[in-house]
Amino acid sequence: MASFFDEVAKNKLKSFLLMAIFSALFAAIVYLFVLVLGGGLIALTIGIAIIIAYAAVVYFMGDRLVLSMSRAQEADPKQYKSLYDIVENLAIANQVKMPKIYVIKDPNPNAFATGRNKNKASVAVTTGLLGMMSNEQLEGVLAHEMSHIFENDVQFMMIAVVFAGAIGIIAIVLRNLFWFGGRGRNGGILVLIGLAAGFIAPLMAMLIRLAISRRREYMADANGARVIRNPEALASALKKIQAYSANPQSTPVQHANEMTASLYFSNPFKLKKMGSIFSTHPPIEERIKRLESMY
Repeated sequence: MASFFDEVAKNKLKSFLLMAIFSALFAAIVYLFVLVLGGGLIALTIGIAIIIAYAAVVYFMGDRLVLSMSRAQEADPKQYKSLYDIVENLAIANQVKMPKIYVIKDPNPNAFATGRNKNKASVAVTTGLLGMMSNEQLEGVLAHEMSHIFENDVQFMMIAVVFAGAIGIIAIVLRNLFWFGGRGRNGGILVLIGLAAGFIAPLMAMLIRLAISRRREYMADANGARVIRNPEALASALKKIQAYSANPQSTPVQHANEMTASLYFSNPFKLKKMGSIFSTHPPIEERIKRLESMY
């Protein structure tokens, strides 16, 4: 059996190792971009300026974009009093500022946290989650989401999105450079390398981002269970979601997309038979198994 603290420490270390690999990949493709373009300092300056502008938009407007795309509406404190009470208690337990609470009209039982940092965060839950879960199970799901806020996962994942997006932008430029030929004696070789990197780097960036997302989900499970001292509540909530997903009549979250999928408590799409490396979330079975083995 593993303790809450062992699980948190293990997954935190793996997350930072993955982010280190992400950073190295980012640095390598920026260097390759400048090398292939042959613009020296000017090319590097332009590239960095574009990335900074992109990062600023994602950082300062990302949470609003996510809530808008998800069709989330701010919850009425009177109508959703029990929801507010649970979140408020968890905010006190985690020693973070009370986040804004949103409700999404969707039958899929799900939730997510977003925000710029732990003091400017929001939690959104679907009507399907509110209708399906007991108070204990709802507290378990919300403890998981509040852990994302407490551990600055909302900021951590935003950085991962920025890295992945920037790598994708640079990769597109590298691919396009193929059509303009090389520069100098070894220019053709450099452009071919750039073309190959232009296809491989975005795939690697996506895989690393998804791996980080899966690690953070395990950590949020462990942290959430630690806060409420009831891993069984979170495990039973996952079992209900698992049963819902297995039902042929179940529906995916209507307004989820590739950008927002990793934010959700569980996979917002219909489960597909594909390798786990392409999944935004760890297998529910494994999450349940880990929670039931905690003490």
